[in-house]
Amino acid sequence: MVWRLTLSRLQILGFRRRVGSLDERMPAGAKWLRRAAWAGLQDSVPRAALLSIHARVAGTSSSSWEHASLVQLWGPRFHNYVVAAKDLAIFSLGRLPEDAKRRARAQNTADGLDAVLKGERMPFGEAGRAMGVQPNSVRYAAATGRVLMRWDGARQPEVWTVPPPDVEPRQARIELARRYLHIFGPTTATSFGDWAGIGLAEARDAFEALASKLTPVRTPLGDCWILSEDEAAFLAQPEPAAPARLLPSGDAYYLLWGADREMLVPEVKRRAELWTTRVWPGAVLVSGEIAGVWRRAAAEISIAVWRRLSAAEREAVEGEAISLPLPDLKGPIHVCWGASVRRRKRLGHPARKRVSHKC
Repeated sequence: MVWRLTLSRLQILGFRRRVGSLDERMPAGAKWLRRAAWAGLQDSVPRAALLSIHARVAGTSSSSWEHASLVQLWGPRFHNYVVAAKDLAIFSLGRLPEDAKRRARAQNTADGLDAVLKGERMPFGEAGRAMGVQPNSVRYAAATGRVLMRWDGARQPEVWTVPPPDVEPRQARIELARRYLHIFGPTTATSFGDWAGIGLAEARDAFEALASKLTPVRTPLGDCWILSEDEAAFLAQPEPAAPARLLPSGDAYYLLWGADREMLVPEVKRRAELWTTRVWPGAVLVSGEIAGVWRRAAAEISIAVWRRLSAAEREAVEGEAISLPLPDLKGPIHVCWGASVRRRKRLGHPARKRVSHKC
């Protein structure tokens, strides 16, 4: 392998923020929602996909996750994902196993589900019982591209079947790898397989198919690959980072493992606070660096920062918090700061009343 360039931590993180539209929000519209969901929007925590859209797309409303251009399915690692309807094949068939036994299980599950549903929608638990199988096994059918779902965060997901995409599974997997390289690069085939929930042989095959379009690089993560077409963007002068963004649990920017986590958050203690052993909190992104974590309970946003923020930085974080397009709120959003913020404020806002205080 011949390394053409060496990339620094700042170049890598700047590139990832830029391609992830975290430095500047995109306009509203189906085209930009698709870009926001280029590597899928994980939605396993209720409305996480909506908040990931909000971090990237201007004018996001509480119903943006249900835009006609988007669909829900069990995506990578069988997590709930929101993706562009045009990209259904990539996030479903792209994960269909090559192994004959596992592929047959997926197809047979889809056939059984289709026979039970008869064109209707049904809670997936009820559908599984009607099929005589453990309900969670219904998720195996998702890799066929024939099963969609809707989960509102409160009740069981409803599932229904659709015609299979007219795409060859290997081609879908290659495109899934290309998407992963663009959003998560620099990276490796092993990391791609872990993220997509596919076998290492399948992940390597996808990278080999892209070999003519890849450039080897040296990074703080070790020896990795990037898309050759992204080289100029990695080397470009960094753009100004957004003052603040609140990223939800499972957001693509920190959906990382191993050395990737160490690069994003160098301090061991802080990594343990962000990537917990249970449900992850959200990440507080301030001027391009993760500076803390946040959680929500109804209309209260609790923020714990890892360093002292300036007055302007606190204003920016609060502005993001009170602008979150949370559905079904019965009152104003309250921002509750951790012990590192010493003063209280009560501020006005044209849309909602902002209330911030020390926890």
